[in-house]
Amino acid sequence: MLYNLIVYVVYFALLPIYRLKVKGAEKIPEGAAVVCGNHTARVDAVVLFLALFLNGNRPAIIGKAELFRNPIARWFFTYMGAFPVDRGKADLTAIKKALTVLKQGQKLIIFPEGTRVKEGMSGEAKSGAAMMAVRTGSPVLPVYITPGRKAFRGCTVTFGDPFYLPKPEKGEHDPYKKGADQIMEKIWEIGKSRGEATPRG
Repeated sequence: MLYNLIVYVVYFALLPIYRLKVKGAEKIPEGAAVVCGNHTARVDAVVLFLALFLNGNRPAIIGKAELFRNPIARWFFTYMGAFPVDRGKADLTAIKKALTVLKQGQKLIIFPEGTRVKEGMSGEAKSGAAMMAVRTGSPVLPVYITPGRKAFRGCTVTFGDPFYLPKPEKGEHDPYKKGADQIMEKIWEIGKSRGEATPRG
């Protein structure tokens, strides 16, 4: 199958450079999950995708729309299960696609901060991941990716315990913000358990 061939080519190409290690794979739940991780390097989506694939999953990924402008890149990313989101507005098409993916029982990779942040820093958590988890009844799977993924230094993807977010209270200005912050707290708890420094806001 072309899909598997592409993934293994990417995996073996990156293996000697990033020496990917996966911890906590037994915590990956069956079926749908909103997979949320920290985001400090360009390769985060790739290593997280590989970590899930190597443990029997075929995840979907939300990527910034700029990555899909080139026709060849658009075909490749779409074939691999990625779809674009316009980060400058409420992209209803991307939201509907994400909800459909989860309702079909797939795992969805999303970085709650919405963009890469500097190592040692924490960006503001956006509400999208929390909203998707609550609206589909899917668990959130927090992931900590070792920051500073430089060549030949190794990269570790650590999965935490999946958890469910409660429905937000009525009348809240940003009903899913509390859930978004909780997701990031869970991610940093994993990092702290690995001896990583607590990020600065």
